[in-house]
Amino acid sequence: MRKVLTLLVVGAIISVAGLKANAQNFKFGHINSQELLTSMPDRDSAESKLKKYTATLEAQIEELQVEFNKKYQDYIQKRATFSDAIREMKEKELQEMQQRAQEFQQAAEQDYQRVQAETMKPVIEKADAAIKKVAKANNFTYIFDTGGGILLYYSEQSIDILPLVKKELGITK
Repeated sequence: MRKVLTLLVVGAIISVAGLKANAQNFKFGHINSQELLTSMPDRDSAESKLKKYTATLEAQIEELQVEFNKKYQDYIQKRATFSDAIREMKEKELQEMQQRAQEFQQAAEQDYQRVQAETMKPVIEKADAAIKKVAKANNFTYIFDTGGGILLYYSEQSIDILPLVKKELGITK
């Protein structure tokens, strides 16, 4: 029984020592990905494309709204002269116009999100590749993103790799 107990204690000590040795080999880093993306020149051109696209969508929505308002004002001014059948037809037409405008706006929002994802994808992929390259070149075990607001704590021993990644991407600002 004593031999078994001794073997268990020795095994536990070796396991703990092995865990401590392994833990010392970990190298942790962190980066604020939002700050990195904001500093990338590629993001500026992507943002410019998105602004142009947004302006186009807003102009189309405005055009639909102006057309609806014009027909609505026309209806308000002339509704007293309309027969019941014509009034119902005009009201139905206005409701359908309003419905189409709402559907267009919803489709435009979804389309904007799709275009935004497509436009930002190369920028995000470039940032991701640079982060991985820096992490691998500097033998990091883990890189944590502090830009998402999810990481609650990181030690001073964790290395901020933002300057290294910016250097890798050729960003001087």
